[in-house]
Amino acid sequence: MAATGSEKQAATAFYVSTPIYYVNDAPHLGHAYTTVAGDVLTRWHRQRGEKVWYLTGTDEHGQKIMRTAEANNVTPQAWCDKLVEEAWKPLWEHLDIANDDFIRTTEKRHTDRVQEFVQDLHDKGEIYKGGYEGPYCVGCEEYKLPGDLIEDEAGVKLCPIHKKPVEILKEENYFFKLSEYGPKLLEFYAANPGFIQPESARNEVVNFVKQGLQDLSISRSTFDWGVPVPWDEKHVIYVWVDALLNYATAVGYGANQEKFDGTFPANVHLVGKDILRFHAVIWPAMLMAQGLPLPGRVAANGWLMVGGEKMSKSNLTGIKPQDLTSHFGVDAYRWYFLRAIAFGSDGSFSWEDFTARYTSELANDYGNLASRLAAMVGKYYGGVLPEATASGEAEQAVQEGLAKAVATADLKIGEELDFQGGILAVFDFVKQVNGYITEQEPWKVAKDESPEGKARLATILYTAAEALRGVAVLLNSVMPDTSQKLWESLGAEESLGALSGQRVQDAGTWGLLPAGATVTKGAVLFPRLEEKPA
Repeated sequence: MAATGSEKQAATAFYVSTPIYYVNDAPHLGHAYTTVAGDVLTRWHRQRGEKVWYLTGTDEHGQKIMRTAEANNVTPQAWCDKLVEEAWKPLWEHLDIANDDFIRTTEKRHTDRVQEFVQDLHDKGEIYKGGYEGPYCVGCEEYKLPGDLIEDEAGVKLCPIHKKPVEILKEENYFFKLSEYGPKLLEFYAANPGFIQPESARNEVVNFVKQGLQDLSISRSTFDWGVPVPWDEKHVIYVWVDALLNYATAVGYGANQEKFDGTFPANVHLVGKDILRFHAVIWPAMLMAQGLPLPGRVAANGWLMVGGEKMSKSNLTGIKPQDLTSHFGVDAYRWYFLRAIAFGSDGSFSWEDFTARYTSELANDYGNLASRLAAMVGKYYGGVLPEATASGEAEQAVQEGLAKAVATADLKIGEELDFQGGILAVFDFVKQVNGYITEQEPWKVAKDESPEGKARLATILYTAAEALRGVAVLLNSVMPDTSQKLWESLGAEESLGALSGQRVQDAGTWGLLPAGATVTKGAVLFPRLEEKPA
């Protein structure tokens, strides 16, 4: 049985990848959704104190890229260079994505290793020459099974994803003996039930493989924009075989054995559900054929929908992330999609829903709590956090609430990839703290000049500040800029050190924020929204 990424030693990196995105156009919300999810996951594990490697990048070969470049009167390489440097990389920087590497499939560090990998499979007898004829979707860069196609009103066969006519291709290609790996894959799936997530995606893949696999065409000879087949340069390597290998080449396959052994295989491959079969069938079969370990998990997220259609440029429903960040802010953007949509399920985006959640949960619940706390510490204690000396059952409930939020969020985000569940656990705690403030009425307690009254006021405000200290740590992966502002507002930067150095699993330890910390009221964390842009 092949080893998996979930069995890696603790000394190796927690390795997460996004799909490498096809650069036929600029990125939209769907691309950013997966990339932000990966960023939150890897930031979370860094906050645990783990060694982490986060990979993203671009897929730059294939017929679709070639045709797009031709339509724009430039070479494929020039087209890719322009899109990567002017659209893709700047967006990830704008969204505060902390990736460790960015792989491009046109880089020599990748193309050389792809040729070596395919040559090895050929030498082992895993690849043979043959012919093939069938329906092909250029948008998917994939031969389709006749049963997968849909028809328009005129009876024309369409790709079910792109809703565009398929082309009937007939050419002599090289084939990988994928059909031989069906039983091995089914055995692996049975032994590793968490390999494909969510459960619905796993069931789909298992049923697909049980129907029997066809050998995979791994070369094309009708165009030349790709990595040449090393033993026959009249062919280029099928773009998906080329693309999948990025997960190995980017971490040193065939070039840096020490790095490769310390990183590969991925613990988590994040993918869109439309490319699940490539990652859950073809990729593990390729690794089996080469005797390499398999990834720990392939997690398929759902589609972002607009008007009932998958968000995409080809469907004219692509929305630029900048259209939203310019209005709501980057941190709110990062928070919203993971909060509003259960990862693994389809979800619809609407401007109205974003606005309502921003106002209710971010501005009113979270931002207002931080603002009120800073204002009261400033008013009653000159900005110096008082010591808690009169704790009771109400404070004990808040302490227990924080511990519960930490445990739940760590499990949901760090292990189960349930970003929505983890975020909700934190915001349930924020609501609890707001309720605590409302019930304790510190503005009334402040009128009591007795020693008991003063002790009670100090305890209430310390409890709220210490609760927010825990919240800042828990939300640092999701909203890093906002969390840093809150951290500094609480005086935690000076008293506890850098926020990045706080361990998420220790965030529920009560009493870490010391009395005497300087609490300041900075800028509003979530400003009031202006009118929606026209």
